[in-house]
Amino acid sequence: MSSRTVIRGGLVITASDEIHADVLIEDGRIAALAASGTPAAEAWSAERLIDAAGKYVIPGGVDAHTHMELPFGGTFASDTFETGTRAAAWGGTTTIVDFAVQSVGHSLRDGLDTWHAKAEGNCAIDYAFHMIVSDVNEETLKEMDLLVEEGVTSFKQFMAYPGVFYSDDGKILRAMQRSAENGGLIMMHAENGIAIDVLVQQALARGETDPRYHGEVRKALLEAEATHRAIKLAQVAGAPLYVVHVSAMEAVAELARARDEGLPVFGETCPQYLFLSTDNLAEPDFEGSKYVCSTPLRPKEHQAQLWKGLRTNDLQVVSTDHCPFCFVGQKELGRGDFSKIPNGLPGVENRVDLLHQAVVDGRISRRRWIEIACATPARMFGMYPKKGTIAPGADADVVIYDPAAEQVMSAETHHMNVDYSAYEGKRTTGRVETVLSRGEVVINEREYTGRAGHGVYTPRSTCQYLN
Repeated sequence: MSSRTVIRGGLVITASDEIHADVLIEDGRIAALAASGTPAAEAWSAERLIDAAGKYVIPGGVDAHTHMELPFGGTFASDTFETGTRAAAWGGTTTIVDFAVQSVGHSLRDGLDTWHAKAEGNCAIDYAFHMIVSDVNEETLKEMDLLVEEGVTSFKQFMAYPGVFYSDDGKILRAMQRSAENGGLIMMHAENGIAIDVLVQQALARGETDPRYHGEVRKALLEAEATHRAIKLAQVAGAPLYVVHVSAMEAVAELARARDEGLPVFGETCPQYLFLSTDNLAEPDFEGSKYVCSTPLRPKEHQAQLWKGLRTNDLQVVSTDHCPFCFVGQKELGRGDFSKIPNGLPGVENRVDLLHQAVVDGRISRRRWIEIACATPARMFGMYPKKGTIAPGADADVVIYDPAAEQVMSAETHHMNVDYSAYEGKRTTGRVETVLSRGEVVINEREYTGRAGHGVYTPRSTCQYLN
């Protein structure tokens, strides 16, 4: 049985075009586009008609950096694959790339199998995996080749968190050399964790225990230094590099310099660095703990450089690093010692709306909005044009977006499984109205109609900026 849907009368926005067009969906894929009102479009018939007059028709968002059910600091991220992907759908995101974790002493395969078991049958939208590499050895390096062949084509390493995820420069170099051969992409958490740990101990010894000190010890210069070092190691290895959650202007400058030299170096930032600051970390009564993440929030003056980086393409992607911990019972683990606050913020539901607010505010164009939220992450991680665009043959991951609707972000109305919103009380213009995932309506005029298990695992090709 073939199923057909026609979306009529909307403004279709992709990274490259804006066109008033009707969209024909057949059997879960985009079948055709035709200018609205033309005989070609008028001739289409379908079981389902969606009226998008006055609305945007955009590709489903691709959030290339999430952590559902991540174990961290003696607890777990509060969103499961079920709750987290449902919240993502509410926010107009139809594909996530989550991080499977290799534990020290275990194989990559063990970690990947564990994450497949968490996600399978539970996701409302499609999903893929990156692999966190915590233990570089001969076996791990061989496994990297096998994972690339089966569609896990990116590997994350940490210059931070000694004793947990940390890799020294030698291990990083070996993994980069391997990725230079197998086509994988190394993703780097760039902070000098060894130096940061010294500063943490010194701050605690001085009695500086409040959440705001989390931001003060994780210095922007130590993010910039690690970013610079990662770039140079990648250059030595002849490998591409993707730096995750860039928060500091000094780190943006390192990326810009490398890109000006023609190096295959890429950077992402996150909404929290664009919209929040150390002012939030300094909120009284331990409220600042809600905003503890790493890299940390920076003083407000860094925001302008991040926005500029997004406009000049020195930063290419906005992902969320969605890693929620409830204030009650989880963030509170760090009362009296900021270093024990679980690191992470909720945001998977807010990204598309916050970036649309940036369009309203004149910071980015509509097409750039789609580029950094949908198309570039899909290309960066080997899923384009199946994901990230509206074009014949693409998966029918489509969002009907009302650019005029106003909303107030709040924990009372969001769908993430966390007891606070990082953007509580923020007024934004623009809201997701209807969401299709592979042609199936998962949000219908602000009602959830999806189901756990609709989302399927999506193997990826290698980074499409390197071919």
